[in-house]
Amino acid sequence: MSKSPIRILLCEDDPNLGKLLSEYLNAKGFVTTWAQDGAEGVKTFFRETFDFVVLDVMMPRKDGFEVATEIRKESKSIPILFLTAKSMKEDTLEGFKVGADDYMTKPFSMEELLVRINAILRRTSSIPVDGEEVKAMKIGLFDFDYNKQQISNGGDSTRLTTKENELLFLLSRHKNGLLERSHALSAIWGDANYFNGRSMDVYIAKLRKHLKSDDRIEILNVHGKGFKLIAPEV
Repeated sequence: MSKSPIRILLCEDDPNLGKLLSEYLNAKGFVTTWAQDGAEGVKTFFRETFDFVVLDVMMPRKDGFEVATEIRKESKSIPILFLTAKSMKEDTLEGFKVGADDYMTKPFSMEELLVRINAILRRTSSIPVDGEEVKAMKIGLFDFDYNKQQISNGGDSTRLTTKENELLFLLSRHKNGLLERSHALSAIWGDANYFNGRSMDVYIAKLRKHLKSDDRIEILNVHGKGFKLIAPEV
C-alpha cells in the first residue's frame, strides 16, 4: 500500500505567489489547498484534514499569528511554517511564541521551501500508515521490527501489542531526544486527554519491562514534557 500524500494548507493573500506555490507543491506530490486570507484559512483548517500548514504572516481579516493561535488550540503537533516579508526579529519571535516550527523570509526559492517542508516533516514524523514497510531498528541489544510487532534479543522474542509497537516506534524515532507527550497522544490515541495520558503511562511501564534485560536502556519521564528513550548509538 502506498503512503497517502501529505495534505498542505497554504494561506497566502498574494494571488500570484499563492498560485505559484500551490502549483509547485502539487507538482512535488503534495495535495495543496490554497486559502487567500486568514479567516478563510481558519475555516478551511477546521473543515478539512491537513498534515502541514504554510502561513503568510501579513494577511487581511486574520494575520498568520492569529491563524496559528487558533490552529494550535485544536492541534499542538501539526507542523506550521511561517512566510514573512520582513526579516524582523520581532516577527520571528512572535511566530515561535504562537507555535511555529520554522519560518522563511521572502523572497525565497521554491527549492528552499521544499527542503524546509521535508526537514520539518522528518522532525515531526508520526507513526507509519497501514502497510508501510519500516526498516528494523536497533535499540541497544534489541532488534525492533515494527512490521512484525516484535522485539528480539538473541533467541528471545517478545510480541508487542499495537499500542506498545506504535509507542516504541515513536520513542525510537526520537531516540536520545524528547518525544513530546502531546505528540505521542495525538499520533497514537488521537486525543491528548487525561484518560489517554494515563493509558500511555501504563504502556510506557510495559515497555520498560520488555527492555529491562539491557541495563543501558532507559525510558525517562521528562516532567510535564514527555519521554526520552536513552539507548547507546549503534
